[in-house]
Amino acid sequence: MNIVKKTITLGDGRTVEIETGKLAKQADGSVVLKVGGTMLLATVCCAKEAKEDVDFMPLSVEYKEKFYAAGRFPGGFMKREGKASDSEILVARLVDRALRPLFPDNFHAEVFVNVILISADKENMPDSFAGLAASAALAVSDVPFGGPISEVRVARIDGQFVINPTFAQLENADLELMVAATYDNIMMVEGEMKEVSEHDMLEAIKFAHEEIKKHCLMQMELTKEVGKETKREYCHETDDEQLREALHKFCYDRCYAIAKSGLAKQEREDAFGGLKEEFIETIPEEERDDKMIMINRYYAAVEKEAMRRMIIDEGMRLDGRKNDQIRPIWCEVDYLPGAHGSAIFTRGETQSLASVTLGTKMDMKEMDEVLVQATQQFVLHYNFPPYATGEAKPQRGVGRREIGHGNLAWRALKPMVPVGEENPYAVRVVSDILESNGSSSMASVCAGCMALMDSGVKLKKPVAGIAMGLISDEKTGKFVVLSDILGDEDHLGDMDFKVTGTRDGITATQMDIKVDGLPYEILEQALAQAKAGREHIMGEMMKTISEPRADYKPNVPRIIQITIPSEFIGAVIGTGGKVIQEIQKTTNTVITITEEGNQGIIDIFGENKDCMDAALARIKAITTVPEVGETYHGKVVSILEFGAFVEILPGKEGLLHISELDYKKVDKVEDVLAVGDEVDVKLLEIDAKSGKMRLSRRALMEKPEGWVERERKPRFEKDGDRGPRRDGDRRDDRRGPRRDGDRRDDRRGPRRDGDRREHREERPADNE
Repeated sequence: MNIVKKTITLGDGRTVEIETGKLAKQADGSVVLKVGGTMLLATVCCAKEAKEDVDFMPLSVEYKEKFYAAGRFPGGFMKREGKASDSEILVARLVDRALRPLFPDNFHAEVFVNVILISADKENMPDSFAGLAASAALAVSDVPFGGPISEVRVARIDGQFVINPTFAQLENADLELMVAATYDNIMMVEGEMKEVSEHDMLEAIKFAHEEIKKHCLMQMELTKEVGKETKREYCHETDDEQLREALHKFCYDRCYAIAKSGLAKQEREDAFGGLKEEFIETIPEEERDDKMIMINRYYAAVEKEAMRRMIIDEGMRLDGRKNDQIRPIWCEVDYLPGAHGSAIFTRGETQSLASVTLGTKMDMKEMDEVLVQATQQFVLHYNFPPYATGEAKPQRGVGRREIGHGNLAWRALKPMVPVGEENPYAVRVVSDILESNGSSSMASVCAGCMALMDSGVKLKKPVAGIAMGLISDEKTGKFVVLSDILGDEDHLGDMDFKVTGTRDGITATQMDIKVDGLPYEILEQALAQAKAGREHIMGEMMKTISEPRADYKPNVPRIIQITIPSEFIGAVIGTGGKVIQEIQKTTNTVITITEEGNQGIIDIFGENKDCMDAALARIKAITTVPEVGETYHGKVVSILEFGAFVEILPGKEGLLHISELDYKKVDKVEDVLAVGDEVDVKLLEIDAKSGKMRLSRRALMEKPEGWVERERKPRFEKDGDRGPRRDGDRRDDRRGPRRDGDRRDDRRGPRRDGDRREHREERPADNE
């Protein structure tokens, strides 16, 4: 084995080690990245030749977390890892977006990059190092690649920027960005913030780039040490210069005219398609099949050139707008009568229908991942059906793009959605894209925001989003920043920069750079232009709904939330859940209990107020602490010779002594009460040590005329209450120190004949 190791020291002293030559040696490139107890295995494999008819970069990036990495069993019946989770897909997308632009334009061989978490210390966040591991695997291979790159997480914690914070550190961050870059240029940015300024976000990106430069230098040294400075040769494209020139001459001016015509999306696509067909007709029929790949490639280049020149030279966009102009917007709320909240947001030819559903804690998303076991109170799902772009094809489940766009919209709204005590509901937002011509994820943010306000969820502040684009000319240095980009402007442009936020700051961002080199001055201009556009969009939204509804809609199930001491949780649940299940069944409600610290948080969820009140009364009865002096309506549960035990609250019984049944003399308890009788009683006393309760029925009756109450000194005995002390009682333990002749029978051993140990039943009082 020819093992080569390189190390990087992070700002806080942690060491990142990259090793190659030990594992997975048959791959074109493989490395193991280690930081603390966290280890990632990254491999890259590349096909020798491109497949026929492939004129794009067929890159596949997979990220997988093994449960054994954290010493855990996977859930489910099979007990093995299954399809990629949403979080794994999101990490893979972050790596893919950083790598893809750096492969040569004419390199079309299939490339597979796999990053696997093989060990986890539950402190270091593995996704922070996935991009570095993938790039290092490419660096030690002979695959042509314009890197190296690295990818880091930068967070602001207590006002200070931190690179690749731990799980614990990240909890206190108000800014979190994933930044990918080469030594010279930023390639990708994605993250969430708590209303930070554009300046602060830009400073975070710069801070991250300085760290990334160190990682790139280390990979360059690694490439040299393993002898992979020379990459493989390839020839994946066939060119015909005469054909290229003929197509450019035939199509360019007409392409320019179509681009300048201001046609709608479908009409513009039809016009471009028709022009290409006209050119194909000029090619001899027997040559068309052989030249079709080149024709498609050359025509796409002409179309791109015409659109870009029009924007740069004339400042004119495909739909006739100015560079900073936003498309027409119209909105509507309360569109769906059956949903708990709904909104339509339409901007140009992009339309989102958003809905809100409110549920209980049992409806929250449960996350059972390798390193994360938690619940999410707020979720957002994004759907992009083929009909949104007029395509005639089936919809096959949820794709990676849908997961990525939905996650961005979720991060944008998340800081403003109240959770915990401020909002007892589980919240689900669904954005269905009905039309799309650019920036559907930002339409989802706007529609989702309005739907939340329509539902009555007390959103802290409204949120809007905008997508920015860039068209640049490397030769002249000219560039144009575009606000609210179209789909074609995204596809043909050099940047896709999405920014969301409130009027007070940014909440989320996502940026992909498609060119080498993006000066920070351009980023500053894009951020300033995005802020102005975002405020305009926000103003249009506020014309439809400016604040959350005062109350939830009638069809929203209601929640009552109370807190109880944690020691009562078991009593409410009951053995095997018997008590809580019985309450839910008899009151037609759903009840959830969450323990937080020394409290239990109980949510009662139902559609009928009377049912919810009944459930609440049952729970309060279980959790209420009896108070001396209060009157209770109880039930007789047992009768003894000296009194009756009465249940005054669920699970709480007290002794109703025979002397407390009535003012008149009672010879037998059964003369007054029977098991199962309901009786009103007053709580006279609770013993501080044992918690035993002394009850009285007599105290609730009217006193007989001339009645004189004798002084009573409460006393609880081990086996029962012996009632008030009377003259002649020989309770020696109340008579001070023991003297010769005292008859304290409880200190004189076993009972003997003649002992005066009183029975536990009470003697009649003097006035009885």
